[in-house]
Amino acid sequence: MNNTLHYKPLHLGRWLVWSSFALVLIMAPVIFHEGAALSLLSQMGTLMIFGLSFNMLLGQGGMLSFGHAVYSGLGAFFAIHAMNLAADGSLPIPVTLIPLVGGLAGMGFGILFGYVTTKKSGTTFSMITLGMVELVFACSLMFPKFFGGEGGISTNRVIGQAVMGISYGPQIQVYYLIAFWLFISAAAMFAFTQTPLGRMINAVRDNPERAEFVGYDTQWVRYLTLILSAFFAGISGGLSAINFEIVTAENVSAIRSGAVLLFTFIGGIGFFFGPLIGAVLGVFLTVMLSDFTKAWQLYLGIFFILIVMYAPGGIASILMLNVRLVKFSKFGRVWPALWKLLLSTLIALAGLIMSIEMLYQLSLESMQNPVITLLGFQVNSAAPASWGISLSCILVGAIGFILFKAPFQKISGEVNTEIEEAMRRAQA
Repeated sequence: MNNTLHYKPLHLGRWLVWSSFALVLIMAPVIFHEGAALSLLSQMGTLMIFGLSFNMLLGQGGMLSFGHAVYSGLGAFFAIHAMNLAADGSLPIPVTLIPLVGGLAGMGFGILFGYVTTKKSGTTFSMITLGMVELVFACSLMFPKFFGGEGGISTNRVIGQAVMGISYGPQIQVYYLIAFWLFISAAAMFAFTQTPLGRMINAVRDNPERAEFVGYDTQWVRYLTLILSAFFAGISGGLSAINFEIVTAENVSAIRSGAVLLFTFIGGIGFFFGPLIGAVLGVFLTVMLSDFTKAWQLYLGIFFILIVMYAPGGIASILMLNVRLVKFSKFGRVWPALWKLLLSTLIALAGLIMSIEMLYQLSLESMQNPVITLLGFQVNSAAPASWGISLSCILVGAIGFILFKAPFQKISGEVNTEIEEAMRRAQA
């Protein structure tokens, strides 16, 4: 028997990343300490868990689901009912553990619905999940005693006496509760990617026929992954119930499922941290941007189209591509062509934004003052000169983009080829 002990070095990079993530979660409310900022941070945290749980299906398993909000929403309803029972003294459970109630509820419905939905894959799976979310949404209006009808179910998160000064009345206490569950959930979902089941769902995504050939039941692999994904989605629903103190039928709607799909794809489904980026951008585009412009939905659509066309790997793929350039000391060769392309894009976007805002002002506020404020400047949307400036910016930016796109693609291709050759030589 060989009793020799082998030293296995610590993965210092991974420890550094997770420590930095925890530090960011702790220090975020110190920097953004206003009430509105704390509310946005709390929404980002719950959406991050929701996005990571959805990416377990889409990014890791290749399962495009249009009904993931079912698990998050039903988890939120069970969590808010548990809070009301706790307030009545019928259920002795602290608010800190309420997200676990939502997670268990999401897992339960994952066991129930997932057994049906995961029998098929691909487009059929997507259509079944779409029908599932419409079914649950219809039930939310048919059973008002549980779902609360159109008004939903409300609660009060301050239950009983404060423990060590924690009552979850102040928003900062709710934020740190969300941050705690976010860190635990993110770590658990990352650990899942390192398990045999996590590796197997990747194999089922890439080549289901070969996975079946080596003896794995692909339906059961998808089914178990969906159950775990539903658990974490339920946790996000429970945290949402605590944060907003109300749950409505919108929580189980197809709109919410589409939103998490949109933001996860924007962040990058091919990377574990992609949904984290998507959650930040999602809250910015849907909450913050709507305070500045009525055309926020149009900007969201344009942004999504640009990501699909020019960065199908999401924002995370752009970041990782530049990190690789820096790592191999190649960024300096790309930058001279890159900054020209970025400048042309910014000029075109400035002209496009100016045109959109003026058009909205003329069409929606035609009876009011045609003057609007853009970045501190007064712009008359009825003046021909304003339209001339915006259209000129679009034209100049578009021409610059066309001219500088080819040189950038040429140098980028050469640099990436050199990097790949260097990586092959290092492996050899």
